[in-house]
Amino acid sequence: MRYETDVVVIGAGGGGMAAALSAYKSGADVILIEREDETGGVLNQCIHNGFGLHYYKKDLTGPEFKETLQEELERTNVRVLKGTFVLDVSRDKRITFVNSNGIHEIKTKALVMTTGARERHFNSLGIPGDRVSGIFTAGVAQKYINLQNLKPANSALIVGSGDIGLIMARRLHLEGIEVKGVVEILPYPGGLERNVQQCLRDYDIPLYLSHSVTRVEGKNRLSKVYVSQLDGTGNIIPNSEKVFEVDALITSVGLIPSVKPVEFVKTGPGFITSNTNQTTEDWIFAAGNCTVIFDLVDYVAREGEKAGKYAALYAKNEYISQEKITIKKGKNINIIHPSYIDPNQATKLYIRVSRVFQKAEITIEPLGIKIIEEEARPSEMVEIQIKPFKDNLCKEIEVSAHELG
Repeated sequence: MRYETDVVVIGAGGGGMAAALSAYKSGADVILIEREDETGGVLNQCIHNGFGLHYYKKDLTGPEFKETLQEELERTNVRVLKGTFVLDVSRDKRITFVNSNGIHEIKTKALVMTTGARERHFNSLGIPGDRVSGIFTAGVAQKYINLQNLKPANSALIVGSGDIGLIMARRLHLEGIEVKGVVEILPYPGGLERNVQQCLRDYDIPLYLSHSVTRVEGKNRLSKVYVSQLDGTGNIIPNSEKVFEVDALITSVGLIPSVKPVEFVKTGPGFITSNTNQTTEDWIFAAGNCTVIFDLVDYVAREGEKAGKYAALYAKNEYISQEKITIKKGKNINIIHPSYIDPNQATKLYIRVSRVFQKAEITIEPLGIKIIEEEARPSEMVEIQIKPFKDNLCKEIEVSAHELG
């Protein structure tokens, strides 16, 4: 079967549903593609609250956030193709996909990629030891407990203090699983401070900063995890080894943006985009964790909404790409998103600093923008709003941070 449409959105998580809604409201005909049998993505298994505070001004669970978007979608003419896997995206704006009805093709005018990210696996860490059962990514453990009602362990250690690792420490504890601690290789937590407080301190779960897993041991099933403390240069401190007797190791060691099957757009590692979410192919837009890893689904939905709007405008020939200004990482900046600015459009800049600051001054030059951020840390994004501006001489913007006081 062959389809024609104005905008195709690939991935029906929070960002994809928001993108499809926005494109529809902007006057486009929209097809939303989802490989799973239900929309919502990872939101379906995130049964804790804390979602929607920025986007809906409500405190929602993941499923509630998804259902709110779903109800809005059902009041539109957006065509949602579930259980559908995209095989190919070609430069001539054709998308090939397969589902239970066979192989099909869509001819589109614009594409929005909202394909999210996948978890980095334990095997990528290169930790020696036995290859045993009982080692799960945090997302898999979350799915077992929240969706399949399965208990993955009796006792567990968590490696990595990203938000999902912190949230799973609490979830495992509430399910009667003994959580012996969270191990973090960095000298500061990898997740939001509120999650450190609500998920660890409130339940007296230890957090071992500047520690690393050095070996795993077991016969068939995991039985021991060896952990050592690291010095300021990342080397193991002699005689600092701790042994944890657990039958599960839960890994929360980062996310990798999912960019396939689009192979001809610039990535690094996620899609490189402008402030209008446009990639290096002017008809392809991208939003959410397939571009950069965001702290909150609220940010993902907001970016999806923007991507859908500009994709629709592009499809209707109402948005033409202008010459863009490059954004450069300066001193003490680890991550900047987006990478380019169309100066005629408003910009929401997301920044991660490269170290912990008690009080940081973040500067954007030559625009003369300065903001003060209390307790800036790499694990929490800083948002900066830049208004549209006209400066024909400005070819590059540099963002830097330094300590005040």
